[in-house]
Amino acid sequence: MTGPPAHDREPDPEAVARAIALRLLASAPRSRAQLAEAMARRDVPEDVASAVLDRFTEVGLVDDAEYARMLVRSRHDDRGLARRALGDELRRKGISAELAAAALAELDPESERATARRLVARKLASTQGLDTQVRVRRTLAALGRKGYPPGVVMELVREHLAREQGADAVSGLPTTIDDGDDPHAISEA
Repeated sequence: MTGPPAHDREPDPEAVARAIALRLLASAPRSRAQLAEAMARRDVPEDVASAVLDRFTEVGLVDDAEYARMLVRSRHDDRGLARRALGDELRRKGISAELAAAALAELDPESERATARRLVARKLASTQGLDTQVRVRRTLAALGRKGYPPGVVMELVREHLAREQGADAVSGLPTTIDDGDDPHAISEA
């Protein structure tokens, strides 16, 4: 091999930042905060990361408002997540409270209730044959993890079980739920 010896140069931080952002965006949409965090892990200086992200935002490759709307639609449709769980996820992804609120406002309350109704029906069908109290607890827990308020879930469970087993079957079920953090906390009416 002839010529001068190869010199190891430090990579250009801007090129590294662009490469990180493009690689991540090629696999899935990301929030600006997620991209900034990935760049920070690779020791990209904050001012360089900010400049690259500003440019990506300017040309439309990064759009937190659209990302939030897309995440709300897809997570609700695909996973059945409720507003509370979606809000938590948006916060974890670095979406501002204002953009998160706007995206969540697009989720129709009737659509959210219809999704909860389908999830209740599916969970109760999968627990058929078990004791009714066990079915109720498991349904409350499953929908609680998806962000649905226990009071709404209990109302839908009572409605479904009344259709499935008759009105007498739900007479022993609680009508109110302690809306604390424990989805298993049921109070008798």
